[in-house]
Amino acid sequence: MQGDEERRTTPDGHFVVVRGRRWRATDPAVPDDPAARLRSHLMAARRAVRAALADNDQDAERAARSRVHRAKVALGERGTPWWEQSAEEREQRWRDGLAALDG
Repeated sequence: MQGDEERRTTPDGHFVVVRGRRWRATDPAVPDDPAARLRSHLMAARRAVRAALADNDQDAERAARSRVHRAKVALGERGTPWWEQSAEEREQRWRDGLAALDG
């Protein structure tokens, strides 16, 4: 991305705005190591979606999209907003996500 004007965080920290589009921010309470592992799972799942689309494999696409969703929920980017959860719920969310994705 070029320039800070293309990406900014809302004053409450809940959203990131990229090129005028608002996205839910990752939960800042997720510790660095688990967050990095979850992002790694997310990127691998996105690559799997792309490969499944190229292969026209609907089952693989469905499985990959499910992994994308799981990672995004664990990061707090989908599901119940992280700012509406208790500290215990937030920790359980990312721990459950890692357990599911690590297999």
